[in-house]
Amino acid sequence: MTTVHRPGPTDADQPPRGDQLEAYHDLARIIERMHRRFLDVVRVELGRWGLDDISPVQALMLMLIGHDELSVRDLMERGYYLGSNASYNLKGLVEGGYVDRGASPRDRRSARLKLSERGIGLYEKLRQLEQVQAEAVVRSREDLEDLATTYRVLRRLERAWGDIIRYSSHGLE
Repeated sequence: MTTVHRPGPTDADQPPRGDQLEAYHDLARIIERMHRRFLDVVRVELGRWGLDDISPVQALMLMLIGHDELSVRDLMERGYYLGSNASYNLKGLVEGGYVDRGASPRDRRSARLKLSERGIGLYEKLRQLEQVQAEAVVRSREDLEDLATTYRVLRRLERAWGDIIRYSSHGLE
């Protein structure tokens, strides 16, 4: 497993001083950088495990499927993938033996996805990795409270951005 170095707080850990627009602007950039960094963490671990036939994005798709059986549409809605991107990555997962793809018994046109034995094995390793990372991040009650607050704020931001897309170009009026 990977040992995670946890530096102490710095000025970079503090929200920007100034108006809320600056904080909002920085937050969107931090989210983007965190996503790329997380993919890098997954890429490094896949390399350590000797897996070069699966990308970090495909590994995250495995995590979204988990022990469920999903339609391609369900997977796209859970992970917010574009159709062509999801199809390309799913094709690689099926060809790599990580995902079994079959027709739905109710609608033969609809594909059903579930993890293969190989996919379940990788899923379990990734879950263990998440556990190690979570333990490195959350070491105290205060850390747990911070994580819960961060989660709530990010979910609220996700809903707000979704509402902007669905209902108006003006936002949250």
